[in-house]
Amino acid sequence: MKINRRTAIKITAVGVGSLALTPEFFAASEAAQPFGAKFPQLDSLTTGEWWTKGAGAKTQLKGRGRKAAAPPMDVPRDQVVAFAVYTHQAGVLKMTAQLFPLKPGEERLARLEFKRDGKWVEVGKSEVRYPGWYAHFRVENWDDSQDVPYRVRHGAKAMFEGRIRRDPSGKNEIVVANLSCNSSRTAGGRPEIIANVMEQDPDLLFFGGDQTYRHTEHTVGWIEFGMQFRDIIRDRPTICIPDDHDVGHGNVWGESGKNSTLPGSADGGYKFPVKYVNQVQRQQSWHLPDCPDPA
Repeated sequence: MKINRRTAIKITAVGVGSLALTPEFFAASEAAQPFGAKFPQLDSLTTGEWWTKGAGAKTQLKGRGRKAAAPPMDVPRDQVVAFAVYTHQAGVLKMTAQLFPLKPGEERLARLEFKRDGKWVEVGKSEVRYPGWYAHFRVENWDDSQDVPYRVRHGAKAMFEGRIRRDPSGKNEIVVANLSCNSSRTAGGRPEIIANVMEQDPDLLFFGGDQTYRHTEHTVGWIEFGMQFRDIIRDRPTICIPDDHDVGHGNVWGESGKNSTLPGSADGGYKFPVKYVNQVQRQQSWHLPDCPDPA
């Protein structure tokens, strides 16, 4: 991949454009209830003074009264870059980096680097968004004919490394791993699944929904999912599409996204605010290839 001045400008467009010093940017760390006073339970373990919530907090799962201990969010500061997911198509690479929650005073920037000719080169910066603690990168004029090592960095020491795989278009057979319904009641790693998937060495990962069942704590559940699957996610394109439990539902019926007011959401639409639903979609699916119809 050749990086000229024009490409470099496009690479950094997402970061530079999002770095406008808006009031929302300065108020981010103070917004204790970013989804409104009616929904204080949403992402409560990663918003406001999240570091005071303590380890072992439980989150609401599928089913009335079901709860499960959440993984700790207050990790060593050299481990705050949890994972990254990417795709590339038609000369465009898109990546979303997911970070653990940041503390007041910590830099709200993530940096993307590629390894070229044995040296790491920074090619872009992006704001770490709040709520959600994610950062987006877009690289145009991507050369998909070669493997390229990458790393996402935060601060001086935190990083997540992987490899952008070349397009397997020359292969006679394309291998896709299809996974879904990742139970949050089964805590910890997924070593057997990871080992089996790595044995198959798929060209593409497809996670078809219900990446987490932590209904009111998507950021916690999404980080948990990423930590469970990061060893296969880091070096191959990954497709994620949210399903009902990702947005905190037992079922989602559609109705053009209208607000749901009945228990069980039988009237259709979503029961949680648009801002929360859109955050889920940005965390899981922003990195998907551009839609053929921008509208």
